[in-house]
Amino acid sequence: MGPAELLVLTFPQETITAEAASALSELRTGGDIRVVDSLVVTRHLDGEATYGELADFEHLKCVVGGGGDELPLIGPEDAQEAAELLEPGTVALLVLIEHVWAKAAAEALRRVGGRIASGVRIPPENIEEAVRAAEARAAAGK
Repeated sequence: MGPAELLVLTFPQETITAEAASALSELRTGGDIRVVDSLVVTRHLDGEATYGELADFEHLKCVVGGGGDELPLIGPEDAQEAAELLEPGTVALLVLIEHVWAKAAAEALRRVGGRIASGVRIPPENIEEAVRAAEARAAAGK
């Protein structure tokens, strides 16, 4: 298996919309990643948190697709941790993905005794901010 990552995707309502589900279904068909497991976590307006598999939600079955191939690796502890991040009336999709594109590199590292020891996810807005700052420094001649 290649490197894996747990993503917490949040949405500003209590359910994942059909439009969002449609966009998420591309995760399964892109080929660069493999969805290993997923879980929907909802923080209701009354503050109660619930969670369920994608297949439990009729309008999200397009995300599940033909994939009964998920492994049950995201558990109740993960759901509770994600729920603590959510405001009342919002929902999160926890997605454990394998970076298939990096699988060959990870296997090559293991063959010579190496391993991927760590990784850091940098949000796109942080990259954009760093690029703008670098461009401003360049423009100022620094």
